[in-house]
Amino acid sequence: MTEAGDQSDEAVRADLGPALRALRRRADLSQRQLAEKSGVPQPTLARIESGRSADPRFRTVERLVRAAGGEVAVGVPPSVSGITPPPPVPHDDMRDEAGRRYPAHLDVWPVHEPRDWPGAWWAEWYRLPPERYPLPLPPAAYELNRRYRDNRRWAAEIRRTAQVRRVISGDLPATCWRYVAELPDGQLVGELRAHERSPFLEHGEWHPHLPEREMVLDGVLVDPRYRRLGLGRRLVTALVTGMREAGIDDAVAIADGSGTDLLLACGFEIEGRRPAALRLGQPGRRRIT
Repeated sequence: MTEAGDQSDEAVRADLGPALRALRRRADLSQRQLAEKSGVPQPTLARIESGRSADPRFRTVERLVRAAGGEVAVGVPPSVSGITPPPPVPHDDMRDEAGRRYPAHLDVWPVHEPRDWPGAWWAEWYRLPPERYPLPLPPAAYELNRRYRDNRRWAAEIRRTAQVRRVISGDLPATCWRYVAELPDGQLVGELRAHERSPFLEHGEWHPHLPEREMVLDGVLVDPRYRRLGLGRRLVTALVTGMREAGIDDAVAIADGSGTDLLLACGFEIEGRRPAALRLGQPGRRRIT
C-alpha cells in the first residue's frame, strides 16, 4: 500500500478502502478475523473500508495493513519501492438486495438459475419452470466453507496456468502425435497420444467414401489430482485442431465410461455397430465395412 505525497486527503481515503479489501481477500480474512488479528475494532475497519471514516489514524491503518500481510510506504510509488499492490476484489461492483458489498475475502458469482446457488441443487427444484420456484433466487452466491473455497481457487489457478502443447521430437515417427498438459513449473499433468493411418491399408482397396488419412486416438491420461478441470477436453481439442490444420478430418477411438463422455463432449459420435467405438468426421461420410 502506498501513499503519494501529492495526493489529497480525500483521494487517499478513497483508495484506502479498496486497498484494505484487496489485502483481506489475498489473506482470505473476513472483517471480523482481520479486526481480531490487528486489534482494531471491526466497526472501525468497516468505516475505513466504506470510506465513512473521516480521518483514520496512521497507526490504525498500519496495524490493519500489516495484519493482512501488506506493507505501508509513504510517499514512495510502487515502481520505486518494489511493493506490488494486491489485485482488486473482482466482485466489488456487485451488491446484495440491500445495496451492500459482498465479503471481500469470498469468491462471489452471479446466480442466473438454481444450479448457480449452492444448496439448491439437492432439492431438484431447478428442474421446475421459474414461475414455480419455491424460493426467489438471490442475485449472487458465495462459498463460506474455507476448504471448498481454497479448492475452487486452486482449480481456477490450474485452469488459468496449465498449457497444452504438441510434442515434436525426432524420437517420434512423423505419423505419431503427442500432446501434453503442463503446469508453469514443467510438471506433466496430462498426455494424449494418437497416430495417423490409411483406411486403404485396413480394407485392402481404395473406396471413394473412405478418407485418405484418419487419426486413431490411442489414449488420454490426466493425473487423478487434476481431473474434472477440463484438461482432457483441452488435449482432445488441441488434437482435433492440429489434425484439421494438417488436412485430416476423420478420427476414431475406442472408449468407455468417462472416456466416452469426454469424446462425446468433443464432437465424437458413437458408431452404431460398435457401442464402444466413436468417430469424428465430416457429416454424411459413412464407414465402409
